[in-house]
This record gives sequence, C-alpha cells and structure tokens, in this order.
Amino acid sequence: MFTLSTDADPGDALAVTARAFDLAGHPGLLLRPRGARALYLFAHGAGAGMRHPFMAGLSEALAERGIATLRWELPFMARGGRRVDSPAVSEAAVRQAWLAAPKQLPIFAGGKSFGGRMTSRAHAAEPLPGLRGLIFVGFPLHPDGKPAIERAEHLSLAAGPMLFVQGSRDALAEPRLLRPVIDALGSRATLHELAGADHGFTRVKLAEIADPIATWIDRVLTPDRPRR
Repeated sequence: MFTLSTDADPGDALAVTARAFDLAGHPGLLLRPRGARALYLFAHGAGAGMRHPFMAGLSEALAERGIATLRWELPFMARGGRRVDSPAVSEAAVRQAWLAAPKQLPIFAGGKSFGGRMTSRAHAAEPLPGLRGLIFVGFPLHPDGKPAIERAEHLSLAAGPMLFVQGSRDALAEPRLLRPVIDALGSRATLHELAGADHGFTRVKLAEIADPIATWIDRVLTPDRPRR
C-alpha cells in the first residue's frame, strides 16, 4: 500500500517518485525514476536503518542511473533495537518483504552488509520467486578481527547471478579470504573491488558504487548484448 511522501514533476524527464511503502508490516521507501528499468530491494546494515545518508545517497545515485530502489527496515531496526534479530527472524522478514514488493520491473535484492547477507540466506534456504540477482554492498564475510569464511557457506545454494561491491580494506571481508569464495561461485559471481575503501565505504564517491551496480544489472538483463 502506497503512502505518498513526495510527488515527481510529471514534466521532468528525470523525475523521481518517492513514496513510503508498507512491505507486509515492514516499513519501506520507494525511489523510482521515470523510465526505471529495474528495481533493487535494498536492505540496510546492522548499525543504521534505511534513512541513513549512505542508504539514501546510494538510492538517489541509482535513480540517476535508471534503477529504482525500495529500501526497507528489518524488524530490529523498525522497533528501535540495537541488536540484530536471529537469522530465522531476519530471513522470514526478507521473504515477507520480497513477496510484498511490486514486481512490475525486473527485481533484484540484497543490501548493505547484514541486510545483504540475510537476503542471500533467505534465498539460499528457499528461492525468492522471480529474483533476477543478488547485489551485496559490502558483504560481511566475518566479524572484525576474526577472519573466517563460514558466513559464505550458504552462497553456493543461493541461485542466480551475484554482484559483490567491496572495499579492498574491508575489515569484515579480508580480500585474501573473499576472493577465493567468489571465484568458487564461478561465472555467476562478479567482484567489483574499490581500492582503499573500508566496510563503510568512507570517502568513497557514491558514483563509484552506483555505476558498477547499474552496469551489472544491465548485463544481467541483456546477456547477449555485445560489450565494449
């Protein structure tokens, strides 16, 4: 159910429609540019919700590139909690949000850090119907200071293409551990690594994240188009 928050100017070719969105009880924010060619169901990380400047800024940058986003909040964040819910609760919320999301456009899912991991876990447990691909913005491979790869074990069961946008100095995903994980997934997994970026993408221009996401989405949607 839509609740209008901001109207786009119908005469503006670059107009963006922004609306509050109820995803089966989970609050969301839809940002859809005129002529959008895909929708990204975009979950937040463990430390900040859907209204965080990074989430809002990346959504706006994607809108400028013709990609709609539907940011949404996991239960712990919606109720103002500081600790994340159990994987079972989070994965159930992912599925509820997915089933409630509009499907008029080709739809992708994932998110920042924790939100992306919970999305892929839900998809690995039971495929999200109609999912065109998973997009991770800083996949959290392990806790800070505790390098390991167990958090990636489910990825082999998550069907479809995947994009990992990662910082080369991500303390939650050491490249020496993450690269072999992605390589093992084969051609369906793509790594876009940003030199010098940390887990929060501090001092990274949002275009550096939005551009590879938009380009990758186009490649998934038009796999037979020649590439330059």
